[in-house]
Amino acid sequence: MADPLLSVRDLHVRFDGDDGTVRAVDGVDFDVRTGETVCLVGESGSGKTVACESITRLISTESAEITGEVRFDGTDLTALSESALESYRGGRIGHVFQNPQDALDPVYTVGAQVVEAIRIHRDVSKSAARAEAIELLDRVGIGDVTERFDDYPHQFSGGMKQRAVVAMALACDPDILIADEPTTALDVTIQRQVLELLADLQEEREMALLFVTHDLGVVAEVADRVVVMYAGNVMETADVYELFDAPAHPYTRALLDCLPGRGEGFETIGGAIPDPTDPPAGCRFRPRCPHAIPECEGGDQPGFRPVGPADGEADGDGANETGPVEHRVSCVLYDDTHGVPSDLEGGR
Repeated sequence: MADPLLSVRDLHVRFDGDDGTVRAVDGVDFDVRTGETVCLVGESGSGKTVACESITRLISTESAEITGEVRFDGTDLTALSESALESYRGGRIGHVFQNPQDALDPVYTVGAQVVEAIRIHRDVSKSAARAEAIELLDRVGIGDVTERFDDYPHQFSGGMKQRAVVAMALACDPDILIADEPTTALDVTIQRQVLELLADLQEEREMALLFVTHDLGVVAEVADRVVVMYAGNVMETADVYELFDAPAHPYTRALLDCLPGRGEGFETIGGAIPDPTDPPAGCRFRPRCPHAIPECEGGDQPGFRPVGPADGEADGDGANETGPVEHRVSCVLYDDTHGVPSDLEGGR
């Protein structure tokens, strides 16, 4: 299997506030390979956005403490100066943000903002950048692009704004696109159009996609692999088919049971995500988990265990004799001394 294009290891992001230190991301690991789509999924407040914005330090280190390793194409981004990081941010690593209205400057035309995105990272003339920007806006589905080029953001619909933001993110032909809830504010029809657009562009450019969402329906449609986050930690990571067919972590199971047709009617997860300034000891999901046992209460978040049959014993990095173990879970129920509850047996 090819080496990851993006490899995140032991990522921590902490903010100091009046009520204490917020542990927004607390030891997260995940990989993204060239051409694949990895979805970060979890409830609001799980740390998905903070983890993604930490990759290129869009979160200022003046307001947050960021530690861990973020390795992109062999380079540790955490070791780069701010000026050195600028060549990656918006260049080889593109970002599409949650709210397109906030990503577009209301006092500049949409076309001018795409031109600026091109010229920041490449030495091209204004006329050449304009021609390329028109081509990009046309490619993402902006109709009558030569007439709409000089329109302001308020003259675009929500779906059109999102397409313009995608064009800006693609301006420098990135190797990976980080899309943070890019369809949340859109109606179902426009949402599907944006998802199809991203899929087409990804195939054309052999681009990796790190997709952040809380919508498991979207996950099922776009993901190759899934990373389930909860309260700043990774609970489970798996191939998308295996995750839906055999969810291993009680939190993943609870999320899936909330989908229409999966549980008994419309299920909800009792309780709430814990206070990030005072998370519970042991497994973060323990206070809400129907399968919690005394061993869940002590120490840190449980280490990862391989799920399902594997050839060879897994080591501490989640690898065995045949390569990486793709389905892993952070749950004490999957160690050698506990029995897995019957409703989680599919993940054994």
